[in-house]
Parts: sequence; structure tokens; C-alpha cells
Amino acid sequence: MSATTTTTAPTQRNSSVPQRYSRRRAVKVYGTEARQEFLKLVRIPIFAASTIALPLMFYVIFGIAFAGEQAGGVGVTTYMLVTYGAFGVIGAALFGFGVSVAVERGQGWMRLKRVAPMPPLAYFVAKVLMSLAIATIIVLAMFALGALLGGVRLGLAQWVVLGLALVAGALPFSAMGLAFGYLVGPNSAPAVLNLAWLPMAFASGLWIPIAQLPELVQSVAPFLPPYHFVQLALGTIGASEGGSPAAHAGAVLAFTVVFLLVAAWGFRRDEGRTYG
Repeated sequence: MSATTTTTAPTQRNSSVPQRYSRRRAVKVYGTEARQEFLKLVRIPIFAASTIALPLMFYVIFGIAFAGEQAGGVGVTTYMLVTYGAFGVIGAALFGFGVSVAVERGQGWMRLKRVAPMPPLAYFVAKVLMSLAIATIIVLAMFALGALLGGVRLGLAQWVVLGLALVAGALPFSAMGLAFGYLVGPNSAPAVLNLAWLPMAFASGLWIPIAQLPELVQSVAPFLPPYHFVQLALGTIGASEGGSPAAHAGAVLAFTVVFLLVAAWGFRRDEGRTYG
């Protein structure tokens, strides 16, 4: 009995070593995949120019240019800091996630990833982390621009809460980008996303305060995901145009679930499909 005990105990201790080693390797794979995903997009000049610079340029033209006016009970520079921040975050998630997935499907990269010895979720987690990183860069740049040129003055707690709310928006719209990435082909993805995203941004009040839009557009806005997201963000500075935070959060969550279901269906449909 004692001999049996002394031989099995070391075996149990040693069996945990490969598990710890596997966990370390998995973490390293996730980190490497996320880092390379981030570097890949940042090294593309058109991505940096269109995704990061565009909301900053719009804020200067349509926000700071109308400084002194009011919107949503706050200064227009403060109001549009939130709306154009949301515009930048959503755009980064949609195009950084959706277009890249569609293009990589067309290149056969997805099939290679499936047979590679890496965790299946590493590819998608890396893109989500990339979206969060780009969103953080956009939000910090917007905050600096608003504080230095727009005269935006918020308490420290408001800056932090608003920043977290905006960056968190990358998560549901990454799901939306993933759905688009599996629904459209690699060549048509940028055009289709622009056709869907730009009217949606306008109708959701991301460019012009929702109260200044035509009544028909205002009636459509509650059916659009960006509207509920930006109302949540505006609520952190007391400028929400209506509706309870719980209702807006529930709508964003519901849209996210729908997008994930569509993406899952597209993923299964894409098995064995080729392009070119």
C-alpha cells in the first residue's frame, strides 16, 4: 500500500506541469495574435487616416466651429465630443473588424487559421482587443482635442466614466462588424459597410444632435444600435435626449446578441467557401 502511494503521488504532481505549460503557451498565443493584429492595422496609413483622424476632423469642423451654442442641455463642444467619439469608436470596430474578416476570408486566411495549432478563439479575441485598443486611442485623442481646443470642462469622474462608456462601445459593434464580415464578400465589404454605416450614423444623431433632425429621422433612430449607444454615453454627462439607461442598455445588448447569431450562421455557411 505504501509503495503504491509513493509511486502515484509524483505522477499526480507531474501531470499538472503540462497543464500549466499549456496555459502559459495559450496566453502567449493570444497576446502575440493581438499584438500582430494591432500592428497590422496601424501600419496601414489609410486605416489610421480614415478611422482615427476622421472623427477628430469632424469634431473640429462641426463641434469646435459652433462653440458657444447648446445641445442636450450642455455646450455643443461637450455634446459633440461624445457623439463624434462614439462615431470614431463604432467606425473602428466596424471597419477594423468587419472589413478585415471579409478580406481574410477571401484570401483563404481563415482556412489556414482553422488548421493551425492555436486556440480557435485567439483570432477573434485578437480582433476584439484590437478594436478596444484603437477605440482607446480615438477617445483619448478626442478628449485632448476637446479639452485643449473645445474648452470642454468635466470633473475627473465624468471623464473616466465617459471614457469607459465610449471604449466599451467597441464590444457590441465588433459583433456587428463580425456579422458584416461573414455576410459580404471581400471586394464588396468596404462599400457595403459605408452604405449601411454612414446613413445609420446620421440618423442616430452622431453628426447632428438628434433633436435637430427631421421628425421622420427621429422616429427611425430608436431602431438603430448607434442611437442607444450614444444615448448611454450622453447620459454620463447628463445630456441624454430621452429614454432610461436600462432601456438603452437592453437595446444594445439585444442588438449584440442578434449580430453574434448572424455571425455564427455566417461562420457555418462559410465552411469550404472560396473566392477569387
